[in-house]
Parts: sequence; C-alpha cells; structure tokens
Amino acid sequence: MGFFSRLKSLISSNVNDMISKAEKPEKMLNQLIIEMQGQLLESKKSVALAIADEKKLERELLSQKAQAEEWEKKAMMAVRAGKDDLAKEALLRKQEHDNAHAEFNKQHQLQKDSVDRLKDSLRELQNKIEEAQRKKNLLIARAKRAEAQQKIQNTISNVSGSRSAFDAFDRMAQKVDQMEAQAEASIELDQLSDTASLNKRFAELEKSDTSADYLLEDLKKKMNILPEK
Repeated sequence: MGFFSRLKSLISSNVNDMISKAEKPEKMLNQLIIEMQGQLLESKKSVALAIADEKKLERELLSQKAQAEEWEKKAMMAVRAGKDDLAKEALLRKQEHDNAHAEFNKQHQLQKDSVDRLKDSLRELQNKIEEAQRKKNLLIARAKRAEAQQKIQNTISNVSGSRSAFDAFDRMAQKVDQMEAQAEASIELDQLSDTASLNKRFAELEKSDTSADYLLEDLKKKMNILPEK
C-alpha cells in the first residue's frame, strides 16, 4: 500500500502545480487525464509485479509440499526395507521441507492479501480516472462559459469606468443634429427670400400697371372719348 500512498502524493503534487500554472482549463484538464493515465499504467505494472511475486511464492509453496511428500514416501520405503536409519534421514529431510512449506505458506498468504489490497486500490484509481474522463467535457464547457461571462463583465466594467467612446458618440450625434437643423434653417431662409423677392416684383408690376391705367383714363377724358358705362 506504500506505493499507492506515494502515488497519491505524486498526483496531488502534480495537480497542484498544474492548477497554479494553468491558463487554459481545457488544456489543463486534458493534461490531467494524460497524467492520470500514465500513473494508472505505472500502477498496473507495480500490481503485476506483486502478482508475479505471489505466483512465485505459490510455486515454491507447492514445490516444498511435493518434496516433503516425496521424502515421506522414501521414509516409508526405507521402513519396509528394514532400514530405520535411512528412514530417519528421510524423515528429517521431510521435516525441513515441511518447515519451509509452512514459512512459504505464511509469506504467500501475506503476499496474497497485499495483492488483493493493491487490486482494490487499482480498481478505485481506474474508476476515478473514468469518472474524471466523463466529467472532463462538462468541466470544459463550464470553464468556457465562465470565461465568456468574465470577458463580458470585464467589458462592462471598463465601459462603466471610462465612457469616453460613448461620450464621443453622443457628442457626434448632437453635432449631426445641429448640422441638420442648420441645413433646414438655411433652406427655410432661402425659401423666404425667394418668396419675398417674387412678391415684391409682382407688387411693382401691379403698381406700374395701375398708374398707366390712370394716365390713360385722364387722357381719354380730355379727348371726350371715354366709353359709355
């Protein structure tokens, strides 16, 4: 279990370092998944070595058991042959293998328990990585949405703090309104000027025509040729 404790510390250290330096959440999350998968691969290798050690102990355990049984058979053979001294030697060998078998059995059980715990930790790590992969796209979408909202908020804050562009826009709108009003006033003045000139000309014409009529009428009176009314 010491390996997974070190692995957890290593992952935590790498994650904290990456988060502190992260600028793009999407890039960071993808890199985290790569880091997790790399650590998972290393963990699988370590668990595989532990399983191999267990298998090795199991083979040695079976070998010691088989040799103890073999020496027991030889002891029986010696007894049948009336060679008790040889039987004693065989039994001593059997006892040596029985003792070795008992020790290997204890070590094999300890290794098997350790492997079982390593397998459980490995499954837990793999489940967490799979869960992280499922959450990655959701986190990326949330990060992008938060980034967009932050940009908009920064823009609003900048506009609220400095309204020079909007003030200039308003002043330009006022200037355009003034230009339009001046243009309309010029047109109206021109129209008034034209109307006054035209009225004056007609007034002079009417005045001129009336004077001629009076003069003509006076002349006809003198000549006694006025038409009868």
